[in-house]
Amino acid sequence: MRQIGSIEGNKAATDNDWEQVKSGGDAAIQRWIGEQMEGRSCEVVLVGASTANRKWINYEIVRAWNEGLGVVGIRIHGLKNLDGELAERGDNPFDYITYGRPQKPLSQIVKCYEPPGANSKERYAWIAQHLGNAVEEAIRIRENN
Repeated sequence: MRQIGSIEGNKAATDNDWEQVKSGGDAAIQRWIGEQMEGRSCEVVLVGASTANRKWINYEIVRAWNEGLGVVGIRIHGLKNLDGELAERGDNPFDYITYGRPQKPLSQIVKCYEPPGANSKERYAWIAQHLGNAVEEAIRIRENN
């Protein structure tokens, strides 16, 4: 996803990087997430089969929201992974996080886009074309809430 050119300056963590961060425990993971958010205006959550309701995904979403960043989801099911297999659809992670009083699901305000297209190539093309607008809209939504 990061290679399509829509997300600039956001280097993917390698498996080795992530294993090293995890070995430092929860405080190290929280610090690393905070460092990744520095200078950012929006949190883009790539939503796959196992994204929703995971500890560190939830932490990252809540932290981004609490720090005033825009938050947006992009579903990646139907896209091919590195092995050429199609990703499966997962739950909306914003259904598992609440905000405000009374506590409402964040999914009532944060958008989770489902890229249209008949195949992986068309879905990637939609993301490349529309991700910038989705980010700008997420920032406006956060500013108004």
